[in-house]
Amino acid sequence: MALELRQQLRLTQQLVMTPQLQQAIKLLQLSRLELLDVINQEMEENPLLEDMPEEEPAEGDGDGEPVTTAPEPPPLKPVTVEEKAREDIDWSVYLQEYNAPGPIYFESEEREAPEYENFVARRESLNEHLMWQLLLSLPTRREERIGSAIIGNLNKHGYLQATVDEIAIQLDAHSSEVENVLNKMQAFDPPGVCARDLKECLLIQVRQLELDDSIVVLIIQNHLKHLENKNYKAISRALKVGFDDVLSAIQIITRMEPKPGRQFSDEQTQYISPDVFVYKVGDEFVIVLNEDGMPKLRVSSFYKEALNRKEEFPGHTKDYIRNKLRSAVWLIRSIQQRQRTIYKVVESIVRFQRDFLEKGVSHLEPMILRDVAGDIGMHESTVSRVTTNKYVHTPQGIFELKFFFNSSISRFDGDVVASASVKEKIRQIIESEDPMKPYSDKKMVDILKSSNINIARRTVAKYRETLGALPSSKRKKIQGGQ
Repeated sequence: MALELRQQLRLTQQLVMTPQLQQAIKLLQLSRLELLDVINQEMEENPLLEDMPEEEPAEGDGDGEPVTTAPEPPPLKPVTVEEKAREDIDWSVYLQEYNAPGPIYFESEEREAPEYENFVARRESLNEHLMWQLLLSLPTRREERIGSAIIGNLNKHGYLQATVDEIAIQLDAHSSEVENVLNKMQAFDPPGVCARDLKECLLIQVRQLELDDSIVVLIIQNHLKHLENKNYKAISRALKVGFDDVLSAIQIITRMEPKPGRQFSDEQTQYISPDVFVYKVGDEFVIVLNEDGMPKLRVSSFYKEALNRKEEFPGHTKDYIRNKLRSAVWLIRSIQQRQRTIYKVVESIVRFQRDFLEKGVSHLEPMILRDVAGDIGMHESTVSRVTTNKYVHTPQGIFELKFFFNSSISRFDGDVVASASVKEKIRQIIESEDPMKPYSDKKMVDILKSSNINIARRTVAKYRETLGALPSSKRKKIQGGQ
C-alpha cells in the first residue's frame, strides 16, 4: 500500500469562541455580587478603566435661568467670655485635694499596637468549647492527649466517628483508659456530646435530667422505632404502662437535642441581594435594575489623549495602551449588553406572570425557557444563563428567576396549572388539616380533584416531601386517653 500526500479543499462552518465572546457569556451568568468582584478586579488590573464620578448639580435649572442664591449672612461677632473666680473658694483645700500624689502610669512608645485580628468577633467552635472544658477538668498529660483525640474525631453534630479501640491503637493506650476519658467528656456541655449514636446521645441527656429510673430510658433503649412511627399504643402495650404515661415520657424525649453540635455550627447566613426590582405603580409594573454600588465605568481620558498625541511613544508602551483600551471598551459593552438582556428577560416574565404578581403563588402560570426565548427573540441557552443565580424583588417577595419556570399539571377541563401552584395548594391543605386526623396523600388527591387538578398520589407524595412535610401517620397529634 503506497503512501501519498493529497490536498483537499473543505468548506465548514463552526463557532469560534473569541476571548471577548467568552467574557460576555461569563458576565451574563454572573450574579450581581459576583459581577461587582469582576469589575473591581478589572479596575485594579486595567489602568484605563475608571469609575465615573457622580454628576454635580448645574448652576441653573432646566430652563437655563440662573438660580438666585440667598445673600450671605453678616459675619458673627466674636464671643468673649468674662468670668471671674468666686472669692469664697478655699484654694488651699482645693490644691491639697486635687494635687495629691497618686499612681502614675507610663506607656512605652515602642510598644506595638495590638493586631486588628484580636478584636474581630469569631464564633466559638465545638472543638474549642470542648477543649476548654477538658482543660478545666485538670487532666493528666495522658488524659489530655486522649481527650484531644476524641475531640478530633467528632463530626459537626457532636457524634464520635471513631471507635474506642481505634483511638486506643492510635495513641498506644488501653481501651479502658479511652473509655474512662470518654465517659468523663460525655458529661460536658452541650448535653449529649461525644455520643456514638442517637440512642447513647439521648441516654446521656436522660442521665443529666436524673430520669434514670423512668420509662423514658426503656423507650429509648427498646422502642425508638415505634417512637419514630408514632406507634404509641405499641409502646404502651409492650411496657404495660398507661397511655398517658407514655405520652408524658415522649414529650420529654421530643424536647431533647438529637444533634448536640448544632448550636456551634459554622454555617453563615447567606443574604440575597436582588438583581432586579419590580414595583407596581398604578396599574403597571415598573422594572428597575439594581445598580446600587455598581461602578459606572468609563475609559480614562488621560490615556485616550496620550494615544492621540503626536509625540512618539515606545512601541511596547503604545501596544500596551491599545490592548488595555480594547479590553476596557469590550468590558463596558459587555456589561451594558448584560443589563439590557436581563431587563428584556424580566420584562417578558412580568408579561407572562402578571396574575402571580398581583394575586400570589396560587396564580403562577406554567412557563418554560422556550416561551421567554420566543418572546424576546433570543436563544434558550441565553435565557438560561440570564436566570441563573439571579433574584428579583416583587410585590410577592424575593424569588430566583428560575422559580418562574416550572412544569405544568393538567386540569380535568384540558387547562394546565403550574406545579409551584399545586405545591402551594398542598401546603395550604396541610396547614388547615385537623392535627388529630391529618389528610393522607390519597385524601389530598381527592381534595385537589375537587379543585379541578388532575394529579397522581405519587406526585402528591413527592411534592409533600419537597415541602418538608411528614406522612400523615407521623403528622398525627396524639392526645391522652387514646
